Amino acid sequence: MLDALFGNLPLMLLSVGLLLMALEAISPGAHFIVIGVALVGAGLVGVLFPPVASPFILAGLTLVIGLIATYIYHEFDFYGGKGTAQTKDSSSLAGATGYATEAITNRTGQVKLDEGGFAPHYSARTTSGTIEEGEEIIVLDPGGGNVLTVESMDAIGEDEIDRALAREAARHADDVDATEESTERERETEKSS
Repeated sequence: MLDALFGNLPLMLLSVGLLLMALEAISPGAHFIVIGVALVGAGLVGVLFPPVASPFILAGLTLVIGLIATYIYHEFDFYGGKGTAQTKDSSSLAGATGYATEAITNRTGQVKLDEGGFAPHYSARTTSGTIEEGEEIIVLDPGGGNVLTVESMDAIGEDEIDRALAREAARHADDVDATEESTERERETEKSS
């Protein structure tokens, strides 16, 4: 019985590897592809070169091919999630920006967030007025992630801090102008004397 199993070991590795790769196609992200590629690679070597198809060599090949497949899988990021921001929980949506995909009122609406994770479309409500379709929005309250409270970027405008900074900048500009005028008058007075 063991002789029959080891005699067909390369074919069995090839079959199991192909099955795991098919399972990965059905359920992406399950990481069956790495093991499947390793088994298919070792099985192919065993089928194509029967003299080297001892169980120890096939085990070593499976390990080496598996390590190479793991490196390639992680380095090239075939599923496209590497380096992209995805939401961890609803609180990470606070302050996110996007745009209205349909008009938003205090009862209905939908938005698409710029960095909203795998499914960036959310139901949204506004606390005041109506936000028209296509307007840029910012999330004020994630509300548990099911229904976001948003506000139009245009409606936010200036707050008290922005107004205070503008007043201070204007006051500083007036002081600079006054200083320049007095310096200019002093120069003219010195020239005329």
